[in-house]
Amino acid sequence: MSIRSVIVLTVAVSAFLSVEMPVRAGTIGENGVTKDQILLGQSAALKGSASALGTGMQAGLNAAFARVNAQGGINGRKITLKTINDSYEPDKCVIAIKSLIDGDGVFALIGGVGTPTAKVALPICDEKKVPFIAAFTGAALLREPYDANVVNFRASYGQEMEAQAAMLVEKLGLKKIACFYQNDPYGQAGLAAISKSLEQRGLTLCASGMYERNTVAVADALVAISKSQPDAIVMVGTYKACSQFIKSARADAGTAKCLFTNLSFVGTEALLGDLGVAGEGVIISQVVPLPTDTSIAVVKEYQEAMKAASQESELGFVSLEGYLAGKMFCQILAKVQGDPMRVSFLVAATGTFDLGGVTLTFGANDNQGMDNVYLTTIKGGKVVPCL
Repeated sequence: MSIRSVIVLTVAVSAFLSVEMPVRAGTIGENGVTKDQILLGQSAALKGSASALGTGMQAGLNAAFARVNAQGGINGRKITLKTINDSYEPDKCVIAIKSLIDGDGVFALIGGVGTPTAKVALPICDEKKVPFIAAFTGAALLREPYDANVVNFRASYGQEMEAQAAMLVEKLGLKKIACFYQNDPYGQAGLAAISKSLEQRGLTLCASGMYERNTVAVADALVAISKSQPDAIVMVGTYKACSQFIKSARADAGTAKCLFTNLSFVGTEALLGDLGVAGEGVIISQVVPLPTDTSIAVVKEYQEAMKAASQESELGFVSLEGYLAGKMFCQILAKVQGDPMRVSFLVAATGTFDLGGVTLTFGANDNQGMDNVYLTTIKGGKVVPCL
């Protein structure tokens, strides 16, 4: 990035964060920052049908912070995370976000789970000038238009759908592709993304069917899709609903021989556990490497950190993303000169960060660090790379 770009970004971020906020007693110039601690907040699903996603992100973040804290923290400050359950419901998320910002005075929000919750959390964070970091969603609303207050870790849903469409259409030669999706901003974002990717290849969806968030009421969606006898069904949902749909579809004449694909948000380990033998051949796009690939330095580090935190039960793609997001935060924070301020943190979130075999790059008007998409499949009860 050029010096001019950095200056422009600094001015833009400074202007964006120019609103005054009350500073709590004991803080050093910024809420959430004391002489020995930085307090972060997380609103995520710890209960309900998406709970494996929230607990996975929480476990990964805490393992990353515990490892850094054991080494003395960042410039002498230890990182503390406060998590509030929002059950993957927007109204509960609003309450949680306001409590974390106004009540607890957190420095930033990190590791939120989901598109519908991000949609309501982001305006609050923008209004309060609180950074919104590493949300577990690939939704375009966190990327377009560019928001200087947002730091994304993962690839977008558009990028995941591009990888899926390329595999289905170009590699496998499939033409009849349907979409099963959650009827909310998450599902609609995925539906739009796969529709766009297919249109670029001269195709349109042969059918679609939806279900309501936090339910497993998928029967109507299966009826709508089965009539078209698709070759593949692209799924935009969470693990419980997707598992129920796949099991039902395996027993339906119109969809029994379908190929099923899922976005990373589905929750791979939870989906695998729910599906059992019905999972054979199901494809999931990922935005982080295999959590078992210890040839990658940061994955080995992650496994050691999760063990040290007694979180081996949470090992998987979701907690690995949480761990990488936590490490990303710490590396950005370490670049800040002097006492951490939100504006200086966001300015520091530019350039390249090597997490240990996983590299993130942020630039002017580019608030997404990673673009990688990895296609995996369930084979013999295990998740392995697609060949």
